[in-house]
Amino acid sequence: MSPEKWQQTVGNIKDNFKVEENEKTHLDEAGGVDIEYIIFNGPLGRMKLEFITKPVIIDKKTKYSNRLGAETIVEYVYSPDEKSHKLKAYKWDEAVNDWLEMEAKKFA
Repeated sequence: MSPEKWQQTVGNIKDNFKVEENEKTHLDEAGGVDIEYIIFNGPLGRMKLEFITKPVIIDKKTKYSNRLGAETIVEYVYSPDEKSHKLKAYKWDEAVNDWLEMEAKKFA
């Protein structure tokens, strides 16, 4: 999903449903991850959509030693320009009292 389509989706949700939360957070790990989420009461009950933007991995460097018991370290090189986007959907489960991720194949 593109950022433009995400903004359009958020606008439609705000127009049609009662929104509880709409927040953006930034995490410095993994090259800088931006997470924007919206929690609303939809047709399936309480729902949460997360739009995750993170830099594309352009290289992976593995550092290791042939010594017995030595650890292996993997360093990732992130693109300063290119970003990947991911959308996750969650439904609130009263029995577990937590968010359960909805599988994409259920939407087909």
